[in-house]
Amino acid sequence: MKVAITGGTGFVGKHLTQLFLQKKDTVILISRKKRRSDHPLIRHMTWDELENNIKPLEGVDAIVNLAGETINQRWTEEAKKRILESRLDSVNRVQALIEQLEKKPVLVNASGMSIYGTSETESFTEESELRVEDFLSGVVDQWEMAAEHIPDTRVVLLRIGLVLGKDGGAFPKMSLPFKLGVGGRVGSGRQIMSWIHIEDLCRMIEFCIEHEEIEGPVNATAPIPVTYDQFGRSLAKALRRPYWFPVPEFVLKALFGEMSELLLKGQQVFPKVVTDLGFRYKYSIIDHALETLVRSGKKG
Repeated sequence: MKVAITGGTGFVGKHLTQLFLQKKDTVILISRKKRRSDHPLIRHMTWDELENNIKPLEGVDAIVNLAGETINQRWTEEAKKRILESRLDSVNRVQALIEQLEKKPVLVNASGMSIYGTSETESFTEESELRVEDFLSGVVDQWEMAAEHIPDTRVVLLRIGLVLGKDGGAFPKMSLPFKLGVGGRVGSGRQIMSWIHIEDLCRMIEFCIEHEEIEGPVNATAPIPVTYDQFGRSLAKALRRPYWFPVPEFVLKALFGEMSELLLKGQQVFPKVVTDLGFRYKYSIIDHALETLVRSGKKG
């Protein structure tokens, strides 16, 4: 295949690029700044270059849009503005590129499970009613509306859960207290964590590209969510560390501000679309995923 990736230099983008390269696919990485690569299957292009000359994108099978300001920061009013505007800007730029292409590629647009709202008791699939009830669910709602209205294009809205990988995302920060011997329950511990291993996320993106019947929302989560208490106990076991030092809600709120709601309120999300089509996970059990990440981290 020939695949273009925006935000390809980030955590998910780097892993996704490696997956495509292993399969001898050609990858075009789109970013704001000019970069160089010595790999024969990688080509770096800037947005400005492509807006002036679309030819390098002709014949591309898919565009994976991962671009957007990180949410892993304190949500000041300025940060909120950057988070929303960066996502809408990337979708608008992708649409402008697609409109110039003779052959329309599939667009896999990163989204988030936050669009379902939060609950300790309810569960959500792609068919669930959406609830815009806070800042992040509102961002995701606007992000998806912008992407799904791109004409003449198959659009996959990838509602990504908590991505676990040793070299990025939330896992290194979440595991640090345990490595220091002070890991424990977050908040009540009853809130649900809908997670996915980085390797399965990348394989799912490829799966969505290859299956033409997939269109619209896709929950990118593992099939078995866990409580934060279960996650903490599994992580402590994998690291051979104690599990005893609970983190009260007020500490999280003091450290993270409004973003602490992501940790204190659960979302039980199930990936119905891909599982119905036979997608097979390598990491469906949290114990296996964490053991693998810890072992690979020690090797690295």
